Amino acid sequence: MLEGLFGNIIIEKIFFMLYVYGEGYPLGLAKTFGEPVNRIQQQLRRLENAGIVVSRLVGRVRIYNFNPRYPLLSQLKALVAKAYEFLPEKEKETYYRKRTRPRRAGKPL
Repeated sequence: MLEGLFGNIIIEKIFFMLYVYGEGYPLGLAKTFGEPVNRIQQQLRRLENAGIVVSRLVGRVRIYNFNPRYPLLSQLKALVAKAYEFLPEKEKETYYRKRTRPRRAGKPL
């Protein structure tokens, strides 16, 4: 949907993942979408160089999220949110509604 606008399906997937989860890391994105890690890293670097996303190291993992200082962030998030509404429900279930951390010990199912 946003592929034509941004010229790359990987960037669309990155934006949706950051919109839904707030942050992400390259290996997690690669495993979720079945893409090579280097393709994900290349696009994240491109977005970071443009100032759209920022990263930080947590241990040995580089975590990415939207840059809060990006001047068009609210408009970009609004565009991504609108595009996310039109995703097929099956695609949302497959990629964007997974547990991202383990369940607390002793918590009932």
